[in-house]
Amino acid sequence: MSRLFNKMDKILLIVSIIMFVFGLFMILDASSMRSFIDYGTNNKFFYKQLVILIISFFASVFTIFVPTKKYKKIVIPVYIAIVAFLIYLCFFGEYSNGAKSWIYIGPFGFQPSEMAKLVIIIFTGVYYKANQKLLNGFIPSIIPLAAGAVVTLLTFLQPDGGTGLILFLVTIILFFISPVSKQNKFKVLIIGACILLTILLLKVFGVNILTKTQLDRFNFLEPCTRYQESTGFQVCNGYIAINNGKLFSISPGNSMQKFLYLPEAYTDFIFPIIVEEFGLIPGIIIVLVYMLIIYRILYQAKRCTNIGSALICYGVASYIFLHVVINLVGVLGILPLTGVPLPFLSYGGSFALTLAISLAIIQRISIENYNEAQKKVLNN
Repeated sequence: MSRLFNKMDKILLIVSIIMFVFGLFMILDASSMRSFIDYGTNNKFFYKQLVILIISFFASVFTIFVPTKKYKKIVIPVYIAIVAFLIYLCFFGEYSNGAKSWIYIGPFGFQPSEMAKLVIIIFTGVYYKANQKLLNGFIPSIIPLAAGAVVTLLTFLQPDGGTGLILFLVTIILFFISPVSKQNKFKVLIIGACILLTILLLKVFGVNILTKTQLDRFNFLEPCTRYQESTGFQVCNGYIAINNGKLFSISPGNSMQKFLYLPEAYTDFIFPIIVEEFGLIPGIIIVLVYMLIIYRILYQAKRCTNIGSALICYGVASYIFLHVVINLVGVLGILPLTGVPLPFLSYGGSFALTLAISLAIIQRISIENYNEAQKKVLNN
């Protein structure tokens, strides 16, 4: 293990561990009131997240030992399983927070659509690496796009707009940075424009493809003028939390907004709690840390000697970037809320496990990049 550790991206590893640990204690802090009301103890969510992080640790260690060349044998069965789970949820799932996204095993919930993000990233990398000679043909070149479209559509049908949006964007980003020919990419743009035009025409003729709850989220401007309405209450209380924190504040554990003013204080809205307790400057530092993490992943992508590993790195970087941006613009009232968690910091088992495995895959790619670099030195 020590030999592998020397080949890992240590900056990415150390920063990731610090963020996971910080997030765990922020979950303890932000969830204390909700936990006490629901369970009679203020640390229930903390212990559940701790269990998930322990599972994530062992899953990550196992992942680091699996060479990326073996993903080809694993990814298709896993993709089929994810699609089966998503179809099951569409027909037999139970609604929770307005969506049928969860399969429960005892007290723990498993969210197949969350794992689908990583599966699509790996599938895309593996497919384009194995089929580079077929990419001039239109149908072969869009297979990963079609695979992503299937899980995206099934996720939207739950309906889970936030997760579906990230699945859609990650799939699109990976397609357009892939080695597919420009002609095929242009054809996809035309098809996409036609689909968008169809949706707009349906809207003109009074056909809505979104639920009422999803449409209500587009009423997001000036939330404090709708403080007593569901469309403004949460975001406005997020503003209050950020305002309470000022530029710099050292009052960990003393947030006022976590006392049920922010119903999702330990999930989607954990960033305002952090700013309330530590101040805006530490909040900006956290954003810079995210930028560092994404930079280190992109650095590994540049070191890759094959398109498959590079695409996986780009996919994971996009995945983290989109989560950060979509969460923060929703919390700040710049765009509608989508219920997307903040990486490392928000409570959520499936998301934490997926993120940890994603980062472990990047570390595995770092090890393989190191080995390839050493081979080049020896050959020279």
